[in-house]
Amino acid sequence: MYYFIQTFKYMKITRLILVAALFLVYACTPTKVIEETIVEAAPTEERDLDTLVITPEPEPVETFELPKYNPSATRTHDLIHTKLDVKFDWSKQHLIGKAWLDLKPYFYATDQLELDAKGFDIHKVALVKGSILQDLKYDYDGRKLKIVLDRVYKADEEYQIHIDYTAKPNELEVGGSAAITQDKGLYFINPLKEDPNKPQQIWTQGETEASSCWFPTIDKPNERTTQEMEITVEDRFVTLSNGDLKKSTKNTDGTRTDYWVMADAHAPYLFMMAIGEFAVIKEQWKGKELGYYVEPEYEKYAKNIFPYTPEMLDFFSEKYGLDYPWSKYSQVVVRDYVSGAMENTTGVIFGEFMQGTDRDLIDVETNEKIVAHEMAHHWFGDYVTCESWANLTLNEGFANYSEYMWMEEKHGRDAADHHWLSELNGYIGSTKRGSVHPLIHYGYNDKEDMFDAHSYNKGGMVLHMLRGIIGDEAFYASLERYLKENAMTDVEGHELRLAVEDITGQDMNWFFDQWFYGAGHPQLNITYGYNADDKKATITIEQNQDPEQMQPIFQAPVAIDVYVNGKPIRHEVWLNERMQTFSFEVADKPQLINFDAHKTLLCEKKENKSEEELIFQYHNAPLFLDRYEALVGLRSSESAAAQNVFKAALKDNFWSLRRMALEFIKIETGDGSIATITEMAANDSRSDVRARAIQKLVELDDAKYASTLKKVLDKELAYGVISEALLGLNELAPADALAYAKKLEAEEKPSIIATITAIYAGTGDLQYLPYFDKVWSKVDGFNSTDFFDSYMILLIQSDESKVKDGINKLAKVGKSDSQSLWRRYAATRSIYNTLEAYRDKAKDADEAMKADLDATITSMSAVLDEVKAAETNGQLKRLYSQWK
Repeated sequence: MYYFIQTFKYMKITRLILVAALFLVYACTPTKVIEETIVEAAPTEERDLDTLVITPEPEPVETFELPKYNPSATRTHDLIHTKLDVKFDWSKQHLIGKAWLDLKPYFYATDQLELDAKGFDIHKVALVKGSILQDLKYDYDGRKLKIVLDRVYKADEEYQIHIDYTAKPNELEVGGSAAITQDKGLYFINPLKEDPNKPQQIWTQGETEASSCWFPTIDKPNERTTQEMEITVEDRFVTLSNGDLKKSTKNTDGTRTDYWVMADAHAPYLFMMAIGEFAVIKEQWKGKELGYYVEPEYEKYAKNIFPYTPEMLDFFSEKYGLDYPWSKYSQVVVRDYVSGAMENTTGVIFGEFMQGTDRDLIDVETNEKIVAHEMAHHWFGDYVTCESWANLTLNEGFANYSEYMWMEEKHGRDAADHHWLSELNGYIGSTKRGSVHPLIHYGYNDKEDMFDAHSYNKGGMVLHMLRGIIGDEAFYASLERYLKENAMTDVEGHELRLAVEDITGQDMNWFFDQWFYGAGHPQLNITYGYNADDKKATITIEQNQDPEQMQPIFQAPVAIDVYVNGKPIRHEVWLNERMQTFSFEVADKPQLINFDAHKTLLCEKKENKSEEELIFQYHNAPLFLDRYEALVGLRSSESAAAQNVFKAALKDNFWSLRRMALEFIKIETGDGSIATITEMAANDSRSDVRARAIQKLVELDDAKYASTLKKVLDKELAYGVISEALLGLNELAPADALAYAKKLEAEEKPSIIATITAIYAGTGDLQYLPYFDKVWSKVDGFNSTDFFDSYMILLIQSDESKVKDGINKLAKVGKSDSQSLWRRYAATRSIYNTLEAYRDKAKDADEAMKADLDATITSMSAVLDEVKAAETNGQLKRLYSQWK
């Protein structure tokens, strides 16, 4: 499961920025030294005239409780095989289903069976005896189906249960998490064809335990079953499910029944269906079918939407020491998906953000990272599955680290470390918000809480440290042993440890106890010194992490490079004390002491490096993270030497450091770096850098750079760069920007539309209102916030009737379940922003105008309240709660 949360953008009226989850600033931030004090309990002295009474404080009453523990699910039955026959009532959004479940007692004899079945109408429960169905007694509370079997069955006795049912997912109480926003299992998209711009689809999302919202099962990760499924749909629809399509039969009523078989057992949460009018592109990899399912307009871009799929299968098969173990590999994009993507065995589902043309996908790394993540799950998660949600990192940590592995293989160490940095910032940011718990976390409050920056980010970074400690050969040999020893089973963390120990011959408890079963990470204060008399360089490392929250002492092997005469001398040390000082004999003061020279240690750190040392580090230390740390350390300096580093970094080999240099460099007219930045704006190999270079030129506020922006607009393909150039041109030469905006009206890319409408809104001219109406339904995602804001900015500059009409039009979007969450949020937010603008205006209005404004504010407030009351999505309701 891949999850990511985007930043909500805002444009003109106010700068209210709402962030669902945001990667924080660089993690090497100052940490406070912990002051440890011991306060003794003193007696209380009371005086009553001349009588001295001494009363001791009562002894504290200690209460002892077992720590919270969420165990793996007890296995009373073994679910062997699942057969499903499903069809759909689109108008009611129901699934009409029949299920046949083959089971046997796991160990103890029993005459009772309990299944997960959420929100069903149960029509029949029977024991299958040949061609006879023998009705069974059962009790059903809407979530658990408890069946009384016809007799006591022993562990080696199989039996088959038949259930007729109707699943009604939309009638369930909706839950979810930050990673998976809803948990109703089965989703109908545009079921009544109310939205002409959205396809009809059905898709499923089983993780964590939502498969039981559409078929009865034992919905736990330590269960494993083979499956077969007959799916009946209108003949116009394509279906996708786990395993292989064995047969497709056209029926006399215009429907078709597709028969899918999954011969290898997997966990119920990995069952999937996707139904829609997809274009399907297929190819072969080592005799296995690869399928790419997209909306028809994206058919010719399908292989780029899921980039490098065959190459990744080769890479991971080789690295893991085990060829891709399933019969096929299919990937499908669906609308309104409730997460980023999901690793359903042989049938991965992705959100619509993946879909795009070749121009949309320029420099987009997200797609290949997510493809790598979900593919890796087919080894770590599907083939070997965490036995409980407490062990989720055995799925997600490996998938996250596989992203690093792929970026390193395909794009080099700099790109991989750039990815590692974002993972680090995400994890550290989560701890700053109060989330600190063991990586393998048996004490969670809710299983959904496990889908966080620990299971994902920290899990991957811990594996990276493990690789660095035991070496590449041992690391990958350990993974191969872990996969083969635990093939097609469920696992817990110790099984990974044992695999590593079997390969390396080392006791690895110290590592696993600290990083998997302990909480937190080291927070280091690092100081460097040099004694000219003793000819010794020193490094003092103090661990400052809070022992109430984390381990007081982390231990780790660390490489330290001491640079003398431009050359590094490597020293391997072991951190294992709260404060340690290491000394190195050197003839002269080192030019740099580089702590954690491998740059693999998961930590926060504060260092006392001088500007001179940071400058040396940028030019001489070998890794991306070395150069990154140097630029961050110099960012506040305006010295000529620091500025020369930023000028050099404008030509760094790695794109993100070039972009950073653009952020930090101070330029003025006549500065020689302007020519470099102008060249970058037009020709840098990375679109992100071109866009930032354009912003930097616009900051000079000189109309002569308008010609550069027009040249960019005449040749640029990347939409983000076009948007920046157009917005920049609007700052420097508004008339020219208006002309280019009109030429670009044929573009239907939401980012371009949002930019054009921002320019039109700035004119205050209602002649552009028809363009807003023309593109009204074409803008979605975060661009819809800018679009709706621009719409109201334009109307506010006209008359009250236009504003009222605009508010009502936004309210219609905000109250419609057929609109995406983004559009509903953006429309409602624009109503609120307009309301706030009117409130501000009323503060300075005279009495006569204030009365009219108050009436408008009252009316607008009522509309906002109606939209808020109509919203059913929990996340949006929480966002709206702060808007009064």
